[in-house]
Amino acid sequence: MRTINQIIIHCTATKAGRKTTVEEIDRWHRARGFRCIGYHYVIYLDGTVARGRDDSQTGAHCKGYNAHSIGVCYVGGLDATGKPCDTRTPQQKESLRTLVSKLKQRYPGATLHGHCEFAAKACPCFDVGKDL
Repeated sequence: MRTINQIIIHCTATKAGRKTTVEEIDRWHRARGFRCIGYHYVIYLDGTVARGRDDSQTGAHCKGYNAHSIGVCYVGGLDATGKPCDTRTPQQKESLRTLVSKLKQRYPGATLHGHCEFAAKACPCFDVGKDL
C-alpha cells in the first residue's frame, strides 16, 4: 500500500455546466501520454463521485507529488467565457466535503491542498484551505 501524505484538489478546467465523465477525462489523459486517467476521484455536476485510478495506484495529477497523494477533481472550474471560476454546484460542494472527510479518515496524516499550491495554475479555482 502507498503512503498517502496529501490530498490534492483539482478542477477539470471545463466551462460551467459542461458535463464530462471519467471516460472522457481518461481519453484526454491518454492523449497526453498517460496510461489512464490521472485522478483517483471525479465529482460530477450532480454530486456523483466516480472512481478514476484505484487509491493503491500512483496518480498522474500533480507533477512531483503523485507518489504520495490522492487526486480529487470536480467537473468545472471555468466561467462561460473560459476564465477561472469556482463553478461547483451545491451537490459538488457537499460531495467534495464528504469525500475529503472520508479520505482524511482513511489517511489521517494527509494534508489537504489545491493544485495551485504546486503549479502556476488557478486550479481548483477556490480556496481549499478556507472551504474545506
